[in-house]
Amino acid sequence: MVAEPEPEDEELERLRSLCLALPESTERLSHGEPTWFIRGKKTFVTYAGHHHADRLAFWCAAPPGAQAEMVTAEPDRFFIPPYVGVRGWLGVRLDISTDWGEIGEIVREAYLCVAPRKLVAQLDAKPAERET
Repeated sequence: MVAEPEPEDEELERLRSLCLALPESTERLSHGEPTWFIRGKKTFVTYAGHHHADRLAFWCAAPPGAQAEMVTAEPDRFFIPPYVGVRGWLGVRLDISTDWGEIGEIVREAYLCVAPRKLVAQLDAKPAERET
């Protein structure tokens, strides 16, 4: 008998798929959580399992002003994450109704905030893929 995956595992796998689809992105554990890097150096997304404030989420780089705008507009879905929130990073909940197309856009924006120009140009050359 094969065990059904936990909902947390499914959310992590979907997030992983989005992050690893981006040019030169890699994954490794950082502070005990799966984290995605560009060229193995610059973090753009980190997973935040339930041991972080008892909610399933991820934290990501965000364009200037996006954190305040999104947290103010939808405080049930978005939050200011500890440690990196002061740098404008965004917390995104995955344990409530999730629009994976929107999550894909948020992950892409996080990547664009951190990626070097050459990789941004490479990404801009191909259209954004939406997962639903």
